[in-house]
Amino acid sequence: MNSSTDETYHRWDAEAMARCGKQLGVTIEQQSVPAAQVMTKALRMASSKSLPDIVQFDASEMPTFAEAGGLVDLRTLGLSTDDVPEGIVDFGSYKGTYYGAARSVNTLALFYNKDILDEAGVRVPTTWEELRRTAKQLTQGKRYGLALSAGGAEDGVFQFTPFMWSNGGDETDLDSPQVVGALDFWKALLQDGSLSKSTVNWTQADVNDQFMAGNAAMMINGPWQVETLNTKKSLHWEIARIPVPEAGADSVGPLGGAVLTVPRTGDAEREKTAGRIVACLAGEKEQLTYALNSWMVPANEKAAAEWRTQVPELDALADQVAAARSRTAKLGAGWSGVSLALQSAFQSALTGQSSEAALQRAQRRATSGN
Repeated sequence: MNSSTDETYHRWDAEAMARCGKQLGVTIEQQSVPAAQVMTKALRMASSKSLPDIVQFDASEMPTFAEAGGLVDLRTLGLSTDDVPEGIVDFGSYKGTYYGAARSVNTLALFYNKDILDEAGVRVPTTWEELRRTAKQLTQGKRYGLALSAGGAEDGVFQFTPFMWSNGGDETDLDSPQVVGALDFWKALLQDGSLSKSTVNWTQADVNDQFMAGNAAMMINGPWQVETLNTKKSLHWEIARIPVPEAGADSVGPLGGAVLTVPRTGDAEREKTAGRIVACLAGEKEQLTYALNSWMVPANEKAAAEWRTQVPELDALADQVAAARSRTAKLGAGWSGVSLALQSAFQSALTGQSSEAALQRAQRRATSGN
């Protein structure tokens, strides 16, 4: 079971499953449900003992299922993490146990309209100071210098983490000066007029629409938008790492994507077969195929090195992934409460409240669960 309801992704997955099934001598059936329903459906199926042999969870949701004891340790099924970077192993782990194998991962980058920047005679910004100055300079008429998602959903939190983490902030201390400083930077961009006031309502898809329409010179977004971006041949876009507070600092973004898990079904033989299927789907060859189709970055280091040679225009994304972090590495299942608290803080701070007050409330909410 996965969330590949999009026709293209469903087909890519079906083709991969057919190849692995032929190799292993089994038939693999794919059931796709909307992403927001995967967890609830899996929990329902667990209670009725009707779980599928493999579930692909969003990595930020996997710890919730793992915490309930519903997943098999993939290492006990023979899966190795030797060629997987530590950050991506953490991405698929809960309390040190490796439950989820990623085929590919993604993160955020700074996308920019090369023609607009060239015409203005400005360089791609690398620091917050440069980003603020460049965004202000490129804001003209109906065009904003930068577009990002600060909406009251996980999209907005995903987009905030590079600013929070690169500034030394931490999800366990939401009202620290570092997190306040990151949100103040977003507020400064909004006050400059470099961000649209609608940014508090935009999803990442909305941000991409604005960029493609020429209403934003730069945007923060991910590789899942590349296929859509490439449909507009007149749009000459490139990417760079997300600017950092001070020159020389690490640009630390969030790891995104899904992981393949093997639920505890009580049937040891089926669990072993499921492990072999996961190993095939998450193997070097299948990872590269999937990543080239979807514009994501392979989780396997060898596959990622080959991917760089085949899509050099996304090389900066691979660099960003190398320093990226899992959102659930520190908090596990507790991430969802922090995410909800941050979502509320953005809405308050970007519509008038001070960042400090909004984040103090967020910290109280994250700690108390209310």
